[in-house]
Amino acid sequence: MTVRRFTRLTNGFSKKIENHCAAVALGYFAYNFIKIHRSLRMTPAMAAGVTPRLWDVCDLVAVWEVYEREQKRVA
Repeated sequence: MTVRRFTRLTNGFSKKIENHCAAVALGYFAYNFIKIHRSLRMTPAMAAGVTPRLWDVCDLVAVWEVYEREQKRVA
């Protein structure tokens, strides 16, 4: 229910499948790495032992920039 593209079918839909996949991926990232859950009192990624710290959107942007630089270097 947090990804608005699924709750409102009239003005929040994606015309391209790539945009839809990116929106869903961002939603999953925010749910698992950024949002602190009441029952866990931490993020699901922290509870699973994937990461020891709370992530921020700035961390996602930094990882994304490194990934894009690597892709340019390989190509």
